[in-house]
Amino acid sequence: MSDQRLRYAEPAFSGLIGVGRRDITPPAGIYARSWGAATGDVATGIHRPLTATALALRSTDDTEPLVLVALDLGWWKSAADEWHVRGSILEELGLPEQRLLMCLSHTHAGPSLSLNDKDKPGGEAIGPYLHTLVVAVVAAAKEAVATAEEATLSWATGRCSLAQNRDLFDGTRYLCGFNPTGNADDTLLVGRVTGARGRHLATIVNYACHPTTLAWENHLISPDYVGAMRELVECQTGQAPCLFLQGASGELAPREGYTGGTELADKNGRTLGYAVLGVLEWMLPAGMQLEYRGAVESGAALAPWWPVPRQASGVLRAARLEVDLEVRDVPSLAEMEQRWSGIGSQALAERLARRQQVRREMGDGPTTRVAVWLWRLGDALVVGQANEAYSLYQTELRRQFHDRAVVVMNVAGGCGPGYLPPSYLFDHEEIYPVWQTPYERGSLERVLDATRRGILANLLSESEE
Repeated sequence: MSDQRLRYAEPAFSGLIGVGRRDITPPAGIYARSWGAATGDVATGIHRPLTATALALRSTDDTEPLVLVALDLGWWKSAADEWHVRGSILEELGLPEQRLLMCLSHTHAGPSLSLNDKDKPGGEAIGPYLHTLVVAVVAAAKEAVATAEEATLSWATGRCSLAQNRDLFDGTRYLCGFNPTGNADDTLLVGRVTGARGRHLATIVNYACHPTTLAWENHLISPDYVGAMRELVECQTGQAPCLFLQGASGELAPREGYTGGTELADKNGRTLGYAVLGVLEWMLPAGMQLEYRGAVESGAALAPWWPVPRQASGVLRAARLEVDLEVRDVPSLAEMEQRWSGIGSQALAERLARRQQVRREMGDGPTTRVAVWLWRLGDALVVGQANEAYSLYQTELRRQFHDRAVVVMNVAGGCGPGYLPPSYLFDHEEIYPVWQTPYERGSLERVLDATRRGILANLLSESEE
């Protein structure tokens, strides 16, 4: 709101916007083991379909679009596999790297995306699936570009209590589960794409919460809570496609989870979906703002606000930066095997395999680089990075750029092998994200500072800082 003109407008972008979608549900029988406690290796069926939904945005001055793709997938284990997919898509679309941003929902009930699993039960389906994934994303993106029309993307913020803190101390050690006394960021950021005559073209949901409702007892391919959320929102918006963008959810997950029953996943999804619909209902019509026109004297001095037209910003900018992070001097596999000797052979094998995979991805150097995507969509800022940052990443960015909508994404852009916990948690080595991360203490804060500086240098002019 401007203090001088007394007007209120939601952050928005106006330009050419299009949307496209393809089904990316893998076949039953594909290798889909995501949990060390899992009782099976392959998916036996489908709970809800997985989708790839693309949004293309272009200003009147741009010849190249920005393409945002939301994918109902888990995570990349290998940078080579991730680049095989993303690099192929970039080549097919003819886009520079900074103009394509792919965000995975982080479902823990999806297929393996790693060719290193090809020799495991159902692993022979992974290679063909990655090929069909490329084809599907390219088709969705091309559809989004081809169908782009004059539209407005508006943003509003709400709240949803689905996400809860999951760093639980049970009196003896830290566990990964609902912590009723822990702080949790419940921010829900909703984007609405509106075309001619007020037609609802798409919805964007940016929310931070691990999709871990379905766990080791589940044997079905599922988008987890995202599926029911999307169904509810699309049903109420004329089937306008809904894109889910996973936020900075390193320590956030549903209160109730770790189940094999899909009913709870759908319940969690509806919890988020109704919150999204509440925000959509509350939003101003596209192309409108509120204006104060003077007091009305009544029993109290009243300040009515009136809807008036506004022209949304048409600015689009894109950048990509790389941040150097120190790699931790972690214990050897032998030392870890001794430390975890009492947890059972299956869980031990899973932990050691994960540690070995992370170590392989990091290489042998003392430092590594992580990439951060930075976009500006009119009055909104979009940040994407591939690791699992704690919510401090998004709360601080939103505090520092409080006059804008700030979209923050985990598991986006590339392959992120580790968590980014805040520095103070490194005093508790037994916390899963702390012992899992290959990054040294202070890495989250380093990425946060680089992101802030990158936004100021690449997305905002001096008068806007």
